[in-house]
Amino acid sequence: MNHYKSIRFLNGKVSFLLDIRSLKVFMTLAIFTAAVFIISTGIGDMKISPLSVLQVFFGGGTEMEQLVVRSFRLPRIIIAVMAGISLAVAGGILQGMIRNPLASPDILGITGGAAVAAVGFLAFFSNSSNVLTVSIKWMPLAAFTGAAIIAFLIYGLAWKRGVSPFRLVLIGIGISALMQAFTTLMMILGPIHLASQANIWITGTVHGSTWTNVNMLVPWTFILVLAALLISRRLNVQELGDDIATSVGVKVQSQNFWLLMISTALIGGSVAFAGGIGFVGLMAPHMARRLVGSSFGALLPVSALIGGILVMIADVIGRTLFSPLEIPAGVFTAGIGAPYFIYLLFKTRNS
Repeated sequence: MNHYKSIRFLNGKVSFLLDIRSLKVFMTLAIFTAAVFIISTGIGDMKISPLSVLQVFFGGGTEMEQLVVRSFRLPRIIIAVMAGISLAVAGGILQGMIRNPLASPDILGITGGAAVAAVGFLAFFSNSSNVLTVSIKWMPLAAFTGAAIIAFLIYGLAWKRGVSPFRLVLIGIGISALMQAFTTLMMILGPIHLASQANIWITGTVHGSTWTNVNMLVPWTFILVLAALLISRRLNVQELGDDIATSVGVKVQSQNFWLLMISTALIGGSVAFAGGIGFVGLMAPHMARRLVGSSFGALLPVSALIGGILVMIADVIGRTLFSPLEIPAGVFTAGIGAPYFIYLLFKTRNS
């Protein structure tokens, strides 16, 4: 039985192979993602049935249901999905580009760089009345800049006739600790109100998300994920080594540069609006790899859906399990991700 279907456009100028099994996995996860989205929208202090949530989506429901769903819950859930997608895709790109299963945005310190820039943005552009003196729309750019600087710094420090995966992880862990120290410094130097807010935000939370955040993050994520899917197809060849990839015509250094830019931009957008949600970029690609294999054409879309599901579930648990207290979503992703990271370290100890 043929597991692949050839798709061709423009008289064969554009073509690709469609993995039927991976498509089934993707569609199943897409349905599950939609189900989690609808159910989580109805969970909270005011319980709303899934059918009523769907009615609100299409303009029905009571005024109270419309207020709760559209004003309070939908923005934070959409931001949770976008943050999960961004971190998962960025993690998948980094693992493939570096060829290291331990690579992820937070472990390598890239998330920390974005957090320093975002907290610094809030600290230095707030006036004495605790009001931002510039538009909040510049914060994703600030977070992206911080993530990009740290990404290039880590890559440069790890370079020694090539990049050793082990050295890269060690340097990334050190840089991550340094970024945490800088973030604390920004909190101390900034307005007094910033410290408590930033501390919760750094852990990773989508509490307080607004439609303005959604309108900024959704197109940012969509465009970057689409670009990642188009470019990352060539990462499959790099799995065989840079020399073989170069011999078949892949411009390895140029491709790695653009993939690094895309991953850091995804991380920057996620950190700017959802804080430092940890370990999603590590776990989601590994889960996807077990479901669809290592081909990046299938790996990244499946990773994206798994990342969105993980953050949505973490957010629901955080705002309902300990009600009336609200626990940041990053606490639960870290609670699962940290033991998983230790397991991966143990598994690859002889690699």
